[in-house]
Amino acid sequence: MSITATELKSNLGKYLLLSATEDIYITRNGKIVSKLTNPFTNRTEVARSLFGVLPDTMTQEEAREERLSEL
Repeated sequence: MSITATELKSNLGKYLLLSATEDIYITRNGKIVSKLTNPFTNRTEVARSLFGVLPDTMTQEEAREERLSEL
């Protein structure tokens, strides 16, 4: 979820509760400036879920170039 800094200021309690279940990206002038996240989320499981995403024939550099070319 992405919200503005002003929205966060106005509804901090709401977004603190929401951050327990999902990451909240805070924007200012249309650019992401911060992320509100749950410190107890098991990041190891997230990292493990990404293993095998890249084909064996593609290097990390090739994947990075492909991702940046889509922007």
